[in-house]
Amino acid sequence: MSVKAIVTYLSLGILPIFSVEAQQATVPQSKYDESHRLQYHFSPPKGWMNDPNGMVYYQGEYHLFYQHYPNKSIWGPMHWGHAISTNLTHWKNLPIGLYPDSLGYIFSGSAVVDWKNTSGFGKNNKPPLVAMFTYHNMVAEKAGAIDYQTQGIAYSNDNGRTWTKYDQNPVIKNPNIRDFRDPKLSWDEQHQQWVVTLAVQDHAEIWTSKNLKDWQFASSFGKQWGNHGGVWECPDLFQLSTPEGKKWVLIININPGAPNGGSGAQYFIGDFDGKNFILDEDVKTYVQHEKGLWMDYGRDNYAGVTWSDIPQKDGRRILIGWMSNWQYAQKVPTENWRSAATLPRVLSLQKTTQGYRLISEPVKELKGLRVPQKSFVLSQTKTLTTESWTPKLNFKPTLSELEIEFEKPRSGKVSLVFSNTKGEKYSIGYDSQSNQFFSDRSQAGDHSFSKEFFEKVDIAPRFTESNTVKLHLFVDVASAELFADNGKTVMTDIFFPSENFSQFSIQSTEVGLKVKNLKIWALKKSW
Repeated sequence: MSVKAIVTYLSLGILPIFSVEAQQATVPQSKYDESHRLQYHFSPPKGWMNDPNGMVYYQGEYHLFYQHYPNKSIWGPMHWGHAISTNLTHWKNLPIGLYPDSLGYIFSGSAVVDWKNTSGFGKNNKPPLVAMFTYHNMVAEKAGAIDYQTQGIAYSNDNGRTWTKYDQNPVIKNPNIRDFRDPKLSWDEQHQQWVVTLAVQDHAEIWTSKNLKDWQFASSFGKQWGNHGGVWECPDLFQLSTPEGKKWVLIININPGAPNGGSGAQYFIGDFDGKNFILDEDVKTYVQHEKGLWMDYGRDNYAGVTWSDIPQKDGRRILIGWMSNWQYAQKVPTENWRSAATLPRVLSLQKTTQGYRLISEPVKELKGLRVPQKSFVLSQTKTLTTESWTPKLNFKPTLSELEIEFEKPRSGKVSLVFSNTKGEKYSIGYDSQSNQFFSDRSQAGDHSFSKEFFEKVDIAPRFTESNTVKLHLFVDVASAELFADNGKTVMTDIFFPSENFSQFSIQSTEVGLKVKNLKIWALKKSW
């Protein structure tokens, strides 16, 4: 059945059943050279994209599925798009992984390797890949039902290239609740069970299983904790090591309710006893007063979850998010495609005076994009004698990575400014007077498409008292991602200049700024 026929059926409220054989056999071609198209981030070849889904590592490949509507660049009947990478920087588009069927659209979910074949789906002594996703029955929703979201599973015996849906779906039925979705699967080695974390309106639910088919409700968490400015979505529950032993982290994406408006990702730290997530006491105290711990203070990192089954010898917990915000995601000025993924980030826990906090740093594989012959390295500490300094670069900073360390000003503001010949500019930096980082896209190009796109300058707290400020920044045509103070504060923002930014300068409101270290690299395209 053609995609055009599929959309026709769906527009009529009819949900046909799809077999593996009916799936798309080719991937639409794209030159990835359109205006505002990111060059070293993942984006779909065409159509709409939102949440990352089904992220699993198997036999040398990172699988990235994603919420996808291939026929238009706005949200529509949800499929799972599919891409793979061997190095987290270069991606290969594959045919669509999962299509809507008679039970509904294919909403967000996750995937795992069933190493012990607990599901019985494996063949030829090879473990299957098993995906769990939310079925969203649009017909039932339009008819006024509230139990229109259920959880289904599918399996693959050919390294994720084709998928067979379980013939007894759904495996978790809806207990008459609106917003019952986004299952995140994981294997609980200590208790020898599968765990799935679900987003349920204003809280998370944990369910357990021995075989990925039969599930039992275990517990709920969160009604009294964290931020409740919007619906909870896209949870993730996993372990991270610390010098004091392993701790559990629960990520909860929320829309709206983020610190600078719209969509964002909060997190909690605690323990898991096989049924219940138990919040750390110091985190309880903090979230009671601050209403949440946040992974990213920019406007454009949402629905981020982590890869499963990364080998123990690697040991990393790697997350990727959707680089947009529901306030304006469907209105941004791109036509053939919409949205991109953030850079992959390594998560870790670091002890602070207030307890453990989640740290995000760019994956080391990104260093492979650097162009050594197109770089700038400061040879010695430089004291700025004027309010602006333009380092002499032998490349344009349109695709670039920057590391800078400077002495904390007494009361001034330090800005990294990217600009073009049209007078447009994007500024990101540190304000010593407020002890905050900032991201200012007010003059970075078109924002007429949405009043919410720029309402104020985004700000983020600083979580260290060090006298040296460290900024690690990635810029890619229409996006910026800041990892400040070794990942203690993170900001992700998109923007839409009328021409690419081609100039870079460092501006300080306080003359005498001491720049201790500055390295800038041009980055290669990954497509």
